[in-house]
Amino acid sequence: MTVQNRPRKPGGHGDDGGAALVQSVLRQLYMTWADFESRLTQVPIIDKLYRGKFRMEDYHLVLLNHRQQVIEGGRWIALAASSISHDFADLRTIFLNHAVAEHRDYRMLEADFIKAGGTRDQIQRYGKNLGAEALSAWMFHRAAQPNPFDLLGAMYIIEGLGKRFADEFAQRIQSQLGLSDEHLTFYRYHAGADEDHLDELVEVLASGILDIPGMPDTITKTARVTGRLYLLQLEEVGNH
Repeated sequence: MTVQNRPRKPGGHGDDGGAALVQSVLRQLYMTWADFESRLTQVPIIDKLYRGKFRMEDYHLVLLNHRQQVIEGGRWIALAASSISHDFADLRTIFLNHAVAEHRDYRMLEADFIKAGGTRDQIQRYGKNLGAEALSAWMFHRAAQPNPFDLLGAMYIIEGLGKRFADEFAQRIQSQLGLSDEHLTFYRYHAGADEDHLDELVEVLASGILDIPGMPDTITKTARVTGRLYLLQLEEVGNH
């Protein structure tokens, strides 16, 4: 999701003002992440991992429940791209490229599930849990709005899980279950790839979108709602 040609400078604020606004939004997003992270470790399935009580059936459940969100990630990003006006054509391209990069990631997750003892039929037939239904509806709702750049807030939370949590998550699972790296390719991959995505997200924030009236606050709110619904998805693991 690299910005090659920014559609506009941070107009109205000047370069210094634009940079200050980007930093202000990033501070708000980080505070939102910190609150999300503190709640994340209290979710029963994650708390079980931290207490050293995680079992293979728990890993199976995590993968089964995660797959639908991963499949739909590329879809709502593509929908968001189609909702971007021609004034931001370069950013539309960025969103489309990101959707292409994400849309086959679920195959890694399926492969991990099969290597861990599950079957392809089982994971492909498994539906969204109650929290995943709410998260999915929210993401597609926001993606359908005109110029839905507030989804950068959602991406900050979701990509942040890869950058800040996926590696530790994989290490704890590997240690407790005695798995090899080939059983954890999805989480290992995202531990590296999502760090790059977050760096690119900062570039998009600096492209001029924060001059859209209300956008800074909307980005933060979207991050907060997404974080809460993501936690709900984890809280409802197995409840579908």
